[in-house]
Amino acid sequence: MTTHEYNTCVKQYSDGIFRFIVKNLRDEFEAENIVQNTFEKLWVRIDQVEMKTAKAYLFKIAYNNMIDVIRKNKNHTDLTSAVHVASDNYEYNNLLEYVSLAVNELPAKQKSVLTLRDYEGHDYKSIGDITGMSESQVKINIFRARKYIKAYINKLELMTL
Repeated sequence: MTTHEYNTCVKQYSDGIFRFIVKNLRDEFEAENIVQNTFEKLWVRIDQVEMKTAKAYLFKIAYNNMIDVIRKNKNHTDLTSAVHVASDNYEYNNLLEYVSLAVNELPAKQKSVLTLRDYEGHDYKSIGDITGMSESQVKINIFRARKYIKAYINKLELMTL
C-alpha cells in the first residue's frame, strides 16, 4: 500500500468506522481513540496490507479494539443502562429513536453484526471476517437481533393501548 492509498483509506473509511464504534459503545471520545489507533496500526503495517483488503482489515482492527474496551470497562456500571425510567405517558412518534433504544439493549455480538450489516452495509462474509464468526453465526445473530427489535417495538405498542 502506498501513502496515497493510505490517505484514501482514511478518507473513505474513517467515518464508517467511527459510526460503527459510536453505535456500539455510545462514547464518542472512545470511538475517536479507536479510530485513531486503527489507522495507526494500518500505518505500521502499510507494506503488508493491500488496498483491496484494507476495509475489512480496518474494521477487524476497530472491532477488536472495541471488544478490548468493552472487556476493560465490563466491571464499571453504565448508569444510563442500569437506570430505567418508567413513564405512564408513552408517545411513540419517533420510531427510529425506539429502534435505536432497542439496538442499544442488544448483546454485544448481536449489536455489532447488526450495525455492520444494517448501518454500514457490509455483506455477511466481511462481517464474519471482521468479527471472527462464520457466515451462519452472523446470520443467526442478525436474525436474533432483528427479532428482539421487533418484539421490543411490539411491546411498546401494546403498552400504549
